[in-house]
Amino acid sequence: MKKKYDVIALGELLIDFTMSGQSEQGNNLFEACPGGAPCNVLALLNKMGKRTAFVGKVGKDQFGALLKNTITAAGIDASHLVTDENVNTTLAFVHTFPDGDREFSFYRNPGADMMLCEDEIDTEFIGQAEIFHFGTLSMTHDGVRAATKKAVQAAKKSGCLISFDPNLRLPLWSSADLAREQMEYGFGVCDILKISDNEIQFVSGKEDYDEGIAYLQEKYHIPLILLTMGKDGSRAYYKGMRVERPGFTVRTIETTGAGDTFGGSSLNYILEHDFNDMTEEQLGEMLTFANAAAAIVTTRKGAIPAMPEREEVLKLAAEA
Repeated sequence: MKKKYDVIALGELLIDFTMSGQSEQGNNLFEACPGGAPCNVLALLNKMGKRTAFVGKVGKDQFGALLKNTITAAGIDASHLVTDENVNTTLAFVHTFPDGDREFSFYRNPGADMMLCEDEIDTEFIGQAEIFHFGTLSMTHDGVRAATKKAVQAAKKSGCLISFDPNLRLPLWSSADLAREQMEYGFGVCDILKISDNEIQFVSGKEDYDEGIAYLQEKYHIPLILLTMGKDGSRAYYKGMRVERPGFTVRTIETTGAGDTFGGSSLNYILEHDFNDMTEEQLGEMLTFANAAAAIVTTRKGAIPAMPEREEVLKLAAEA
């Protein structure tokens, strides 16, 4: 029986203030870009014609209203986006360096996304997804961690595929050990893991990516692991296969949302194919498409409104 949604994601929804030049007086200007990894993933999936929904919390303020309107306009079901009466919407200031890399300053002490609680999780609703997607930012604090784990268990019980992206942001954790512990929870429950080069080194303690992935495979038996390596491309590890595809050279403005775009593209491909029986050729095709989509997003500001159309991605992918 086909489920109502292709993907339901849970987690943070916030405003990313990205640097946008300077004023005449030489002050830095910031642009308010709707963000948050889980909805970035969903926005890409919507562009690919998939049915998505989001579970999370924003504040009863102008930013919360902007976020709800943004995800609704992107076609994401916001019926389970909760509004907090007392705590403001989470904000992140993204400081971009000349090489395009970035550093985050978070205003989240607390922020509304942290205030989602267990009794706000509708387990029946969660079970209506083919894939349930989450990250670790909804596990930094006790209440929202309990809410996340309740949703994950409901998704597992309903037979959803579980997709996990650690999306490590160390400044948001009380300790690196707690971050590692919650990442390990995700590894233990997921079917699809999207992990970046620096995250695999952080969690495995190994410099070599293949060794780090082997460590995860032996310990957690994750069916599909997708490793992103920035401009160097990506790899898929699945049933003893290791497939690698190069990245694309584009004029990068900023990298916000690139990993989420890659993740969303991969989930889109999985929805269109048999997850239990993927070939080496299919894995390669999935990576090339996901690398191309991620590259396109780095040429634009922000993430949710910047998601590419399928034709655009196919055009760039054809250059591989």
